[in-house]
Amino acid sequence: MPTINVVNMEGRACGTMDLPEKIFGIEPNEPAVHAVVRAYLLNQRQGTQSALTRSEVSGGGRKPWRQKGTGRARQGSTRAPQWTHGGIVFAPKPRSYRVTLNKKLKRLALFSVLSSKVSEGEMIVVDQITATEYKTKAMVKFLSAVGAEGKALVVLPEADATVVKSMANIPGVATAPVNAINVYEILKYDKLVIAQDAVNKLKEVYGE
Repeated sequence: MPTINVVNMEGRACGTMDLPEKIFGIEPNEPAVHAVVRAYLLNQRQGTQSALTRSEVSGGGRKPWRQKGTGRARQGSTRAPQWTHGGIVFAPKPRSYRVTLNKKLKRLALFSVLSSKVSEGEMIVVDQITATEYKTKAMVKFLSAVGAEGKALVVLPEADATVVKSMANIPGVATAPVNAINVYEILKYDKLVIAQDAVNKLKEVYGE
């Protein structure tokens, strides 16, 4: 069972925490992570791209010149793809890129990236992440104190408007409640700063 140090918002150690082996201590499964990230990105696509084929553009009803004897290449329509204002070959049309994955695979990918963050020392557990006022400077100081400068994902046990708004203007920093974290976001950021209560919620949801 992996053990991790717990720090406060000033960066001082205030204890340790045992992490469940099945969530934070497994061998990362790269194919599962790849499948989940790919599905996430595909599901962000709107699928509204559209272009006109040669049958949909206007004009081109008459053969531009006779078939033989002009010295030019034979042409049947001015709306063919090689003509200016002609149709598009294999034109994209609105479609759904939706991909669905089973729950077991998605959990395996989540546990894989969480385990990877722990093994690489990129996960920081904080006893509690709070803010009494909207103060970006205080949040910058907090991230610096815990060693999370640069790109960091701050995970809260539940949405906290004061903390979220205080961090909104910090470049490279994002916040998320623990019930909304996903594999792509965890991989996107270098550091995972997570509140101790958020870890406990993960333990409750996925079991010890």
